[in-house]
Amino acid sequence: MSKHRRHFLRLITCLALAGLTACDASTTVKGPLYADVPTAGGKPILRLAIHPLHNPQKLAQTYQPLIDALNLQLVGIQLELEASRDYAVYEEKFRRRAPELLLPNPWQTLEAMKVGYRVIAMAGDPADFKGLILVRKDSGIKHIADLKGREISYPSPTAVAACMMPQAFLQAQGLDVMHDTTNRYVGSQESSIMNVYLKQTDAGATWPPPWRAFQKEHPLEASELRIAWETKALVNNSVMVRRDLPAVVGIEVRAALLRLTHSPEGQQMLARMETAGFTSAQDSDYEPVRRFIADFENKVRKVEDRH
Repeated sequence: MSKHRRHFLRLITCLALAGLTACDASTTVKGPLYADVPTAGGKPILRLAIHPLHNPQKLAQTYQPLIDALNLQLVGIQLELEASRDYAVYEEKFRRRAPELLLPNPWQTLEAMKVGYRVIAMAGDPADFKGLILVRKDSGIKHIADLKGREISYPSPTAVAACMMPQAFLQAQGLDVMHDTTNRYVGSQESSIMNVYLKQTDAGATWPPPWRAFQKEHPLEASELRIAWETKALVNNSVMVRRDLPAVVGIEVRAALLRLTHSPEGQQMLARMETAGFTSAQDSDYEPVRRFIADFENKVRKVEDRH
């Protein structure tokens, strides 16, 4: 471990424990302090990178209040929101181990485990993590067989609820999604929905939180769409910390997330995020996702195969 890394880990451990216990005099670092991240008021700033639930602007509008609320509670650290323009960029970031904390989808959770992140919480109700397939009300599409020869929009080939689960559902119903349909990966949940509304695709996949948000923000456009099919639920998105951070960081962040449901202000903020709340979780809670992915790759396609 480098000298700079040792200084950083010692500094963040002491700061994160502030208010719980003081670092004794023997741990005080004399002279300049070295860190891998900038500091605010003496507190290390750690980046929380959220996968593209929305486009970057909407993601910031939706999740910056969460960051602000957490920072009011956190003792030894401060968080900074990091958005990404699409799934590929987000996945490249965590594979470089650049962000200190993540809010990834379930498949990204498994991938992040491989490079040194661990789960500390689950975001939202597992029952809410399911795929929705939308069509226009005037499309004439009534049966899954009607999708043969049609174009379907998805945010990304690595979106779980908004791509893999709908594709697995359609495959199980007898539609060969890799040969009978044209798959369009359009970058975000909003784009997938709008492609259907604008008749750029015949159907589009998303999942409940962005669909509810779209209905509230664009009621006229949403009124021209309907949910044709929905999948069964799986495990919801996770919150992860990088394993090289002191354990107290994960403890502190998880506690702050779990406290959000305990106040009217926190509940209102979660409602704006279309999230029921955060619950404690660990790596093993994502084993059902591992089984789903294995079955998906066996019956449909490789996860990162864009064809």
